[in-house]
Amino acid sequence: MIITIKAFARFREILGSETAEEVPEGITLAGLLEQIADRNPKIKTALYEDDSTLRRYVILMQNKKRVNKEDVQTIVLSEGDEIAIYPPVAGG
Repeated sequence: MIITIKAFARFREILGSETAEEVPEGITLAGLLEQIADRNPKIKTALYEDDSTLRRYVILMQNKKRVNKEDVQTIVLSEGDEIAIYPPVAGG
């Protein structure tokens, strides 16, 4: 199945603004992130701490709804889902 990944700011510099990722049925959001990180050391470093936990500043959205980090392991993705990856929001 195909999942759309939209990346912003620093993540966009690494992944590009939008990409379609082919994934197996039943994959979790954590599995998707691991799949892209396994292929790209730069995104792995940007997403994960040294102990393989998601960096606290990473903001994830599924179909325009914010995802709690504690749910990443249990959210099962569906065909056509859109996952957005944001850096922390800052500004003034």
